[in-house]
Amino acid sequence: MTTPRSNALLQLTSIVDEYRQHANVAQLLAALTAFADVHPSAELFAAADAHAAMPEVLGPLMEVVVAREPDNARALVRLANAWWLTGRGPEAVGALASRAIAADPAHRGAWHLWALTETDPRARMTRWLQVTERFPDDDLARANLADNAAAVGAAEDDPVARTLALDTFIALRRTAPHDAQRHALDQAIGALRNHR
Repeated sequence: MTTPRSNALLQLTSIVDEYRQHANVAQLLAALTAFADVHPSAELFAAADAHAAMPEVLGPLMEVVVAREPDNARALVRLANAWWLTGRGPEAVGALASRAIAADPAHRGAWHLWALTETDPRARMTRWLQVTERFPDDDLARANLADNAAAVGAAEDDPVARTLALDTFIALRRTAPHDAQRHALDQAIGALRNHR
């Protein structure tokens, strides 16, 4: 039995398959608009999940959801991610991330995009620090903090930023579950210690 969600997925898959054959973006956008017009947001999300790796598909569908539900943090984050991947720029993506944070302060993806879109290296480091303080078990945020702090420490010859990077890499090393991660962290730690 075909449910509305599976029917929407079949329809979207057909649109995507056709796009892969002709690579006509204008035709894709027209088909996505017609598709979105006849499906509720929940079905758009479900169908879009199967094609989330295609920002040219995900973006237009999430634009429709955001237009319908301006405070839907999940849709805002997915739209921001699609925009980031298609080069919409840090200002536009950062604005969506900020809206998502306002709608749902616990949405980790919104905070990640907010930090990522800061263009000033020192301010980006500070944003990643804020994310790690809000989500202390978020290893991805801690890795981004360490990388950004190391970059600021090197570019500005800043010992405080280098210490922040070193301490964060050491903390990540303590809980790294895989040999490859531990090896990469050991290299980063060694490079920072040698700089001292």
